[in-house]
Amino acid sequence: MLTDDIYIVHPNAEQADALKAFIKALKIDFEVATADNIYNPVFVEKVRKSRRQIKQGKAVRVGKADLQDFLDLK
Repeated sequence: MLTDDIYIVHPNAEQADALKAFIKALKIDFEVATADNIYNPVFVEKVRKSRRQIKQGKAVRVGKADLQDFLDLK
């Protein structure tokens, strides 16, 4: 009988290996999700590109007081 339960755990590398072995021994189907496979790959690449641009100094900081001017809302 299948359940609708979802278990989310955050193991370290050693614990992950033990968990996988344990679950396989019980013959339970499971999947491992990472940031790369739970999000749309196009979205992930946009985030990575933005992070690279920030590291390269290609970002603009706007203070709260200047936000309306920056967005041309005044």
